[in-house]
Amino acid sequence: MRLKGKVSIITGAGQGIGQATAVKFAQEGAKVAVCDINEATIQETVAKIAELGGESAGFVIDVTDKQSIARMVEGVMAKWGRIDTLVNNAGIVQDAQFRKMTDDQFDRVVDVNLKGVYNCTKAVVDIMLEQNSGCILNASSIVGIYGNFGQTNYAATKFGVIGMVKTWARELGRKGIRANAICPGFIHTPILASMPDKVVKMMEDRVPLGRLGQPEEIANTYAWLASDEASYINGAVIEVSGGATI
Repeated sequence: MRLKGKVSIITGAGQGIGQATAVKFAQEGAKVAVCDINEATIQETVAKIAELGGESAGFVIDVTDKQSIARMVEGVMAKWGRIDTLVNNAGIVQDAQFRKMTDDQFDRVVDVNLKGVYNCTKAVVDIMLEQNSGCILNASSIVGIYGNFGQTNYAATKFGVIGMVKTWARELGRKGIRANAICPGFIHTPILASMPDKVVKMMEDRVPLGRLGQPEEIANTYAWLASDEASYINGAVIEVSGGATI
């Protein structure tokens, strides 16, 4: 098991890519802190991990609330005594064309997707520095490289978390801490349930592989980056998109 004995914090782990990542990490031997704003979905993920014989603990956090993050970190340290990996997966969308986007829509997405990543990483970095080891993984997006119609706020945050990763890779690399980002493409997550079938079909048609990605395919990439197999990967931005940007 590639992550045996490692302690991993995963935000937004109640559903979709976050849940798949939590389950994958547990299958690979990690002790997983399942973090989300929704207690019911946290318990769902914890139950899935338990069914597989893995070890996890659930924590209700809001990535915009530093106190809830601090309580989670204290809980993780009390339970397991170290933090090896942070997966900054929590994120939201509030799409609108730029001319129609409200300040509230812009600010809310920035607060969660960008400031939330800052808040969570700030809360664990001193622990990783003391250990002289750690791995920070940020969820970006192909939108964070190429932009997308109607997503000024989302694109700005996903560009931003790439900038964070590249800066942290420079600042923290000599301290044994690696920082990398994943840019998923069109992934089959619960958010697609609200989209018309024709829109989903258009998304599929843009992918050379001819299908949407599965959350597990993103989780597999996170697990590899968190493992010692990726020990020389630092400051990387990896597209997992089926070739959608070609």
